[in-house]
Amino acid sequence: MNLIYLLEDDAGIRSFVIYALNNSGFEAEGFEAPSAFYKALEEKIPELLLLDIMLPEEDGISVLKKLRRNEKTKKLPIIMLSARGTESDKVSGLDSGADDYLAKPFGTMELISRIKALLRRSYSEKEKANEFIAVGDLKIYPENHEVYSGSIKVSITRKEYELLLFLAKNKGKVFSRDELLQKIWDYDFSGESRTVDVHIRTLRQKLGRAGDVIQTVRGVGYKVESESAVSVHDVILSE
Repeated sequence: MNLIYLLEDDAGIRSFVIYALNNSGFEAEGFEAPSAFYKALEEKIPELLLLDIMLPEEDGISVLKKLRRNEKTKKLPIIMLSARGTESDKVSGLDSGADDYLAKPFGTMELISRIKALLRRSYSEKEKANEFIAVGDLKIYPENHEVYSGSIKVSITRKEYELLLFLAKNKGKVFSRDELLQKIWDYDFSGESRTVDVHIRTLRQKLGRAGDVIQTVRGVGYKVESESAVSVHDVILSE
């Protein structure tokens, strides 16, 4: 069951929205002031927040900005609720980090529809962030630009990442140094093959045991492939 928090100082609106959410299959909790909301947030982070702008203690825009600066809540789906329905108010809320903006008064059906749409989008983004390419002990998360050797996260440069990702996405295919120079560095001429060799050598060192998947094909170039079973989860992105 999806947990939704509502930060709204108007008791009537708060009761109405909580009732509507609970009767629509959601688990909902309401808070009158930011201090109570922050306390609840320390205990559990919801899957979506409905946030009023006019609040005691501090306004909703300030709350929104704090949430977006916090590592734990920066991706929390947030819908702003406000009696301010002008275009400039909506732009201000969205530019401050809100995912959606709903002007008061609003209907129950529209609110529920907006919530479901935002949750679907949020789940889709989470799934995409979890997609990775796996070859042997190597794992690459394209959405987050993260590389792992087994369970260890590896720090590599931008060009090293681009080179590794390109080879992994074309697993098993051999590329010459000239082809890699053209694809990754945009060099359309030969004579700079040492650039590729240096990056390959550094990658192997940084990747440790996972570096074995980068194979040299003598007289031709390089490829990424594992002698063991290859596991590809969710999707391998095509070039």
